[in-house]
Amino acid sequence: MYQLYLFDFDYTLARSEKGILLCFRRVLDRYGYTDLTDDALRRVIGYTLADGFRMLTGQTDPAVLDRYWREYEDEAHRIMTDNTTLYPDAIPVLTALKDAGAKVGIISSKHRSLVTEAMERYGAMGYIDLLVGVSDVARAKPDPAGILFALETLGAAREETLYCGDSFIDAQAAQNAGVPFAAVTTGTTSAADFAGYPCVAVMERLGRILEL
Repeated sequence: MYQLYLFDFDYTLARSEKGILLCFRRVLDRYGYTDLTDDALRRVIGYTLADGFRMLTGQTDPAVLDRYWREYEDEAHRIMTDNTTLYPDAIPVLTALKDAGAKVGIISSKHRSLVTEAMERYGAMGYIDLLVGVSDVARAKPDPAGILFALETLGAAREETLYCGDSFIDAQAAQNAGVPFAAVTTGTTSAADFAGYPCVAVMERLGRILEL
């Protein structure tokens, strides 16, 4: 049992793929990038929006990338929450952790308001002691800034903290922060892809975190 459990959001606590793909597709179609597959879009989930658009389009002009991600955010505020669902294990896991006296946080590459809206829709914000969104830190994952902020704010030691996420970006963030990492394969990253990272567990579903 750890003192603090930190979670990624997309593909870890929530399945928000439908909303993310819709937002990407609307912006990309607007600028003529109509040949990108859904699999290509899925592969950038977890990156910052600027990095995602750069990877998808090959565009490097900061002003253009800034326009793309701002238009994405406009779309997201309209449609993301309606197209986001928590995984079935999410609320039972959060409930069990809080009942056991642990603190719980979310470290996301999404804006805090979008995560908050989704969690509130499912009555789950009461389980969260701290929510760190992409605009709350100077540097996004895999930089450890969000995790380190949570450690300081919630008063937890590194060895007493477990970070759980679905991608190698999360694995790198945990490694950079010096905290244990548990992987879930509910996203686009397979168990084999985590082989190069130190993991206390690689789980096929979130509920297995209660066994650690």
